[in-house]
Amino acid sequence: MSTAISMASMSTYAILGCGSVGHAVAEELVAEDKDVLILDQDEGRVGALRDQDLDARRADIHAEAAAEAVADRDVVLILSPDVDANLAAVENLGDREGDRFIIVRASDPVMADELRAAGADVVINPSAVIADSALRALEQGELEYKATQLSDLLDGGDSVGILAHRSPGPDSIASAVALQAIARSRDVEADILYEGEIGHQENRAFVNLLGIELVSLAETNLEEYDTLALVDCAKATEPVVDGDVDILIDHFEPEVDYGATFSDIRSNVSSTSTIMTKYVQEFDLSLSEEVATALLYGIRAETLDFKRDTTPADLTAAAYLYPFANHDTLEQVESPSMSPETLDVLAEAIRSREVKGSHLVSNAGFIRDRDALSQAAQHLLNLEGITTSAVFAIADDTIYLAARSKDIRINIGNVLQDAFEEIGEVRGHSTDASAEIPLGIFTGLEITGDNRETLLQLTEQAVRSKLFEAMGVESGSSNDGSNGS
Repeated sequence: MSTAISMASMSTYAILGCGSVGHAVAEELVAEDKDVLILDQDEGRVGALRDQDLDARRADIHAEAAAEAVADRDVVLILSPDVDANLAAVENLGDREGDRFIIVRASDPVMADELRAAGADVVINPSAVIADSALRALEQGELEYKATQLSDLLDGGDSVGILAHRSPGPDSIASAVALQAIARSRDVEADILYEGEIGHQENRAFVNLLGIELVSLAETNLEEYDTLALVDCAKATEPVVDGDVDILIDHFEPEVDYGATFSDIRSNVSSTSTIMTKYVQEFDLSLSEEVATALLYGIRAETLDFKRDTTPADLTAAAYLYPFANHDTLEQVESPSMSPETLDVLAEAIRSREVKGSHLVSNAGFIRDRDALSQAAQHLLNLEGITTSAVFAIADDTIYLAARSKDIRINIGNVLQDAFEEIGEVRGHSTDASAEIPLGIFTGLEITGDNRETLLQLTEQAVRSKLFEAMGVESGSSNDGSNGS
């Protein structure tokens, strides 16, 4: 179709072949006061259409005369079940001058290709449209059923504890915020529980700017809650809670059997925030700015701003949330200020990085701010060609390590488990993990002011070797551009 004609300017229509599909389209167009001409070779059908005050004429759409009759129309819809007749009509229209938009019915992908080659602008397959509509109806029906189950569980008690994974990220926190809002809309008290730390500066900014209240798991008793829920916890390297839970919602299949009464696991989406957005819509929740902003950020963070494994469902959810979100707050969350020490740690991590294949390991030396490690690991993951990063350092008498991965073939939590489970504590999941290793166990030496540098040297090569081995990278396979310490 020529760029000289726009959809807004299209006011005259023609339908060639007016079976059940064409009739339905004609009725919709006429209801919108469009000028519609119908051509069909069945005399009885043409008469019935005229009885409905439709402009219908008898014509064989194979014939050039039919194409001539509709050549001045802005839009021509060729909807006969006879695909050979449809192809002839497209070819006949192509032989005529003028700008028109041609929509044509096909029966299969091969015929669709032929029709496009003949000049059709849009090709539709009614069977595919019906199947797609059926699947959407099925998905909606399943969501309604799940929402009823979820509401019954929430209504069965007066309080719910919502557990995010250890040191939770944006997707986990945002999903918990949405479930909390759903619970409160049903007059059920809900707390968001976590253990570990909100370490990354962006995550702290996210929590602080949106005023999200998080309760430390160490400061509460899970038995106080009538209902327990886990959100975005499937990729945790160890059980988030001992025993069964009532509600489990995630976009990954869980690696631990929590015996959940209610579960909604959708591996066909890329964030738990996407799932929770569907529930917000299904419960017809009056969406607050805080919840919308949290969910939108959760989707963006989990998909790396729609650059990683993004699905149509993620985009649809984000489009729904977009008008309700506070974009100034999002900008502040995504651009938090960096402390001088964090900058120093990042500089040292860049200087001492070592790269093997697409995997990067770096030593940041001695540090005071352990949170800076996670930020350094995230920044190094953004280097060209890097899919996995790990940064370690010494603080007091412990080796602290933060790792990140965007490689779908690697579960970075499992990598750290393989490397350090026997000598330290490992937490995390497939894309984000951390480890704490007592320095004395690792080196067999006590820390004193005189041996700090010696300990650093002993630690460095051992940690690097264990990490690269657990990542499946052979020793000596460093990139030429890598930077050893």
